[in-house]
Amino acid sequence: MSEAMISPTPPAAGSAPGANDPGKVDALRHAAQEFEAIFLAQVLDTMTQGLGGDGLLGGGQAEVFRDMLNDEVAKLISRSGGIHVADAVLQEMLKAQEVG
Repeated sequence: MSEAMISPTPPAAGSAPGANDPGKVDALRHAAQEFEAIFLAQVLDTMTQGLGGDGLLGGGQAEVFRDMLNDEVAKLISRSGGIHVADAVLQEMLKAQEVG
């Protein structure tokens, strides 16, 4: 996901120490993107379960490659803007950092 897509709101006054740490925000952003990629991989897996037959991603050992393809496509979607699940997850993680 592009860095501009996720723009956390500035922490409130009196928030947890280190909440303004750019390294911490980057780590949280990365975790949120990974979460979105895992979610998207599960969605893609569900969408492609019904595919079968002869072809590149047909039955047999192709199931392994279909799962790998779904994982990589999900990572690509998440890195290139995603479906904004990472935005919501990041905001909630930042709120949790402020409280804790």
